[in-house]
Amino acid sequence: MTQERQSQTPMFSQIDVSQGGPGVPGPNDLDAKHVAFEQTQLLRDILSAQDRQNEVLEELVGQLGAAQRQRTAELGQWKRANPDLAVNCRLAAEALSKVQTEFLGSLTEEISENCDTLMDGGFMLNEFVDRFGPRLAHLNGVLQVLTQLSSASNPP
Repeated sequence: MTQERQSQTPMFSQIDVSQGGPGVPGPNDLDAKHVAFEQTQLLRDILSAQDRQNEVLEELVGQLGAAQRQRTAELGQWKRANPDLAVNCRLAAEALSKVQTEFLGSLTEEISENCDTLMDGGFMLNEFVDRFGPRLAHLNGVLQVLTQLSSASNPP
């Protein structure tokens, strides 16, 4: 039984916690001070890099915010200049949204009915994409434009 315990690696190591002589640095003390200095310097470098990253992120947020504010202001101006057209865009977007919902319904029905065929044959998948893809892309694009033109908020 004592042989089994000796063959296992120890879980704990010994640490010397005795204090050296006053004012007499040992060779290990100089190494420890050097390592502590390097670690402190690395931490300062990391902090400096993080400060710079924060500055860059603040600039980026400012740029993106300015572009968004300009876009919102332009859409608001357009809406004030064309109030009737903005209302018509909203009505058209609502109607087209219903059309899109029906189209998506038929698309999903087609997929569920022909799932095995679409998975097995590349030809059938290409036919499906050719049949539904362009219409879906164009419909989404038109709907997005109508929605943006009808929902522009008035800037303060």
